[in-house]
Amino acid sequence: MGKFAASLLFLCACLPSFCEAASLVPSHAVVFIYHRFGDARYPTTDTTTEQFKAQLDWLADNHYEVWPLPRIVQYLKDGKAIPDHVVAITVDDAFQSFYENGYPLLKSHDWPFTVFVSTDGVDSKQSDFMTWDELREMAGHGATLANHTADHGHLPFRLKGESDLAWADRVRADIGKGESRLEAELGKDVNRDPKLFAYPYGEYSEELVKLVNGLGYVAFGQQAGVMAAPLDPRALPRFPINEHYAAVPEFALKAAALPFPAKSFSPWDPQIKGNNPPKLDVQLEAGALPAAALHCYQNGPEMTIDWQDGDKTHFSIQAEKRLDVGRDRYNCTAFVGGRYRWYSHMWLLAPSAE
Repeated sequence: MGKFAASLLFLCACLPSFCEAASLVPSHAVVFIYHRFGDARYPTTDTTTEQFKAQLDWLADNHYEVWPLPRIVQYLKDGKAIPDHVVAITVDDAFQSFYENGYPLLKSHDWPFTVFVSTDGVDSKQSDFMTWDELREMAGHGATLANHTADHGHLPFRLKGESDLAWADRVRADIGKGESRLEAELGKDVNRDPKLFAYPYGEYSEELVKLVNGLGYVAFGQQAGVMAAPLDPRALPRFPINEHYAAVPEFALKAAALPFPAKSFSPWDPQIKGNNPPKLDVQLEAGALPAAALHCYQNGPEMTIDWQDGDKTHFSIQAEKRLDVGRDRYNCTAFVGGRYRWYSHMWLLAPSAE
């Protein structure tokens, strides 16, 4: 038995209320996102081979289950229970370093995984990307291959002078091309029921979400958090892993994370269209966590939590300074019962907004 599982048994024996509370947590799973493996040229998107091996060994030693991502999605869509300590492994872009350094480690464990393929990169036949033959090989060894667009652009942003209609046509065509290339190379049954999509750079907007969901996709971002029932297909969370945040103790905390107990977030749309810095309002489930356990951050320093009610179920947070063009995040965590409740809210500021 792994150390984490043993700790949980000890808590259940000594603190029955801990396990009773855990049983009230909705069905959930943790999804990790990786990009490159053993490619030191890109430390912000790379995980060293040694780090990845240590993470997989930890999952095995602590008796975690690694499920195919489509299975998790389908369970949540159908309202079926998922056991605690289920994770999924996803890899974006289809870089060659995954085939050389990451895939053999997953294959040695006989674990499933998902590759969100940027098809123009593969079609370019550049040495930095995998080949279609290598992707076909992976499909035969537990890989789900899914849509990450054709050209991996910044989808929410308009081109200069582009109308809303022209933007929608361009984005729809990019997503359609990515799906068509997957089907042409891997067969008509690829990425079906459920259809999976990952936003390039994890960037999305309310308009883009409507377009993507309208095409029948369940979509994923790159913001930290835990997938949970009921399934919200708009921009599901994944924990990003790179060599700066890949040590086993930190990885273990993320693998054991639980859903953040929030009823609503306002605004949900990450696009900053008005006040900058933006204010985020969060409504928590009543009694879901002690107020003292909650901490929120924006690029380092802890943020002030402004409670809006005496019961401390409604709070707001706001950065002290204007956010820069591009992506930013507010991150909130609560460490309760030896496990983190984790939420990350992405903000997106278009270049034309400044």
